[in-house]
Amino acid sequence: MSLLAGDVGGTKTALAVYERGDNGTYRTIAEGKYASQEYKSFADVLAQFLPKTAGRIDAAAFGVAGPVVNGVCSTTNLPWTMSELELAQIVGAPVSLINDFHAVALGVGELQPDQLHVLQAGARNPKGTIAVIGAGTGLGEALCVHTSDGPHVIAGEGGHSTFAPHTELEVKLLQFLMTRYEHVSVERVVSGIALPELYEFVVDAGLAKANPETLRRSKTESVGAVLSELAPVDPAAEITLSLFVSAYGAEAGNLALKALPTGGLFVAGGIAPRILPRLTSGAFMASFLAKGRLSSVLTPIPVAVVLHPNVGLLGARAQAGLLSSRRPR
Repeated sequence: MSLLAGDVGGTKTALAVYERGDNGTYRTIAEGKYASQEYKSFADVLAQFLPKTAGRIDAAAFGVAGPVVNGVCSTTNLPWTMSELELAQIVGAPVSLINDFHAVALGVGELQPDQLHVLQAGARNPKGTIAVIGAGTGLGEALCVHTSDGPHVIAGEGGHSTFAPHTELEVKLLQFLMTRYEHVSVERVVSGIALPELYEFVVDAGLAKANPETLRRSKTESVGAVLSELAPVDPAAEITLSLFVSAYGAEAGNLALKALPTGGLFVAGGIAPRILPRLTSGAFMASFLAKGRLSSVLTPIPVAVVLHPNVGLLGARAQAGLLSSRRPR
């Protein structure tokens, strides 16, 4: 059985075809990564990838950065519209479109212990609710609830909920962003697209001067990676990352309070592994736990950073497997 899986993000799109054996293990047949912004549509990406595949595809699933309604998704950070029916005609097999953090929530269940970095051991309930949060190009959130029929994922758009400052500096940041946006979402603070404006705020507020090297490299490189590398010599980068990590931890704590994920809260997304030393320094968990009277409710919740670079692909593969199992033979 051959399954096509995809992780479609605002920055990059990863695709892979897996062959599942009778013993349940997978073998990778073909894989590819594409710069999403360079393509007019997802169909154009598939046109590049599908010739690499071998044989018939039995089912396909794509995790997409955006809300999926009735099998259609207009991606949040790309000018793409994707439809299950249209993609099924291109692939020649049933297609399932799911939110990218729906895919992450499924993929977390397939990770090994060495593919996680524990921030808080907690007391994990194997049948408890799982929460996932992750900053990449945008900010994604989802829940996974165990049922008698297997895992049930609740994929939302929590990254677009309203940003709630919890420090005096964040109050000033909110005021700064309110001059630019009618609605200041959490994603305007905790995401890859937010980092340049966070840096600009730090400079504008007079907290530190801009570093010309940081500004130059940020135009063509990953801003998170640039800030992490230059923070030792760029005070503005140091403050920006501290602000980012604090807000990230606070939002993770907000999600944990709403869901009480006794099965664990997992920090995914492309940024976390790049700034892992900062996430493990204590600032992230300090903000996570800073919930006043209910701080003690969060201390038993396991919290871990996802280190696997393709957890979204693993989840899309799992979804494709579910779709294939429902297909008439």
